[in-house]
Amino acid sequence: MVKLLDRLLLFLFSLAIMFLSAIAVLAVFQLIPMRATDYFLQDVFDSGFTVSKAWVIGAGIVIFLISIRFFYISVRRSRTQAPSIDQRSEYGDIRISVETVENLSLKAAGRSRGVRDLRARVKISEAGLEIGIRTVVDGESSIPELTEEIQSAIKNHVEEITGIPVSGVSVYVANIVQNTPTFKSRVE
Repeated sequence: MVKLLDRLLLFLFSLAIMFLSAIAVLAVFQLIPMRATDYFLQDVFDSGFTVSKAWVIGAGIVIFLISIRFFYISVRRSRTQAPSIDQRSEYGDIRISVETVENLSLKAAGRSRGVRDLRARVKISEAGLEIGIRTVVDGESSIPELTEEIQSAIKNHVEEITGIPVSGVSVYVANIVQNTPTFKSRVE
């Protein structure tokens, strides 16, 4: 949610700066009539309260607040770390990155015959790890048997290597590989 808000603020800030720079360029090349510029500036610098003055004050405050937000974002320390699974042992803390678990899953699934183009996604839940695999198969093996083999291999391998329980492994077969027949040329 915060990233979405920051992106919206960046968009608004960019629009405001673009608008102000366009006005500055038009004024320098005298494409804005001098009378219009004088009228606007007199309206803004007039001692009374006018609509032009309200717009300038409002826009100035908004741009200033957005600038403060971006300044804060640029100078704060980044506390984001790669997502990981944290465990405690009798010797201390253990942190295993989600990327490590994804690679272990890919390694286990890659051992099955007939799978191609593997991708893995790991989610951490209260029950354990939820691993999703996307694959393309060769179409020569039974897909239910192949996916069951992949699920079992991933679950066993990840639990054995990391010691973290795997609550489920879902396999999505995206497509099958179309094998093109190969013809050998015959030389006589």
